[in-house]
Amino acid sequence: MSHLIAPSLLAADFGNLQRDIEMVNSSEADWFHLDIMDGVFVPNISYGMPVVKTIAEHAKKPLDVHLMIVDPDRYISTFADLGADVLTVHFEACTHLHRTLQAIRNAGMKAGVAINPHTPVESLRDVLGDLDLVLVMSVNPGFGGQLFIEQTYLRLERLQGMKTAGQFDFIIEVDGGVGVHNAGKLISTGANALVAGSSVFSNPHPVDEIARLKSS
Repeated sequence: MSHLIAPSLLAADFGNLQRDIEMVNSSEADWFHLDIMDGVFVPNISYGMPVVKTIAEHAKKPLDVHLMIVDPDRYISTFADLGADVLTVHFEACTHLHRTLQAIRNAGMKAGVAINPHTPVESLRDVLGDLDLVLVMSVNPGFGGQLFIEQTYLRLERLQGMKTAGQFDFIIEVDGGVGVHNAGKLISTGANALVAGSSVFSNPHPVDEIARLKSS
């Protein structure tokens, strides 16, 4: 499978949101990545349901929704209704992770789990068979434009080893500090999907940047 590119709309120009959505529609990107922050689980607030609804109305590619919130179970059906295709919750925010993953799948979405940089990938060993996606955070979540944490490569290698050993087929996604400078190494160490925010939307030629990421 060719790797997936998911531009993060957190880095888009919200004064020209439809323009940036149309740019992603016309590019080689595979998904839209939507970061939902509550100001509690992470020290920042992003956008809520009305903005997601607007994005869904214009997006022509799947919505990859990343919940950086406490008690995500409350909103599973809401995001299903809004049109999310993939719903990712944080390992650190879920008391009953297996139940949450089953609820996401029962709502008709693919189920993902994100792990913060300090969380061992081995923490997911017992739920890997219930996952469609693992999102490895390569920065501390909450803000865009942070520097990539180099330890991520070793984490990807360990996760890829667990995936191979168990013959699982979940997607390994990486988010934080991703660009053409490290895309190739991320893919070679196990990543199947790359989330790119600042590197895409701060580029004067974002469609070309997406194409470079896709061909990495």
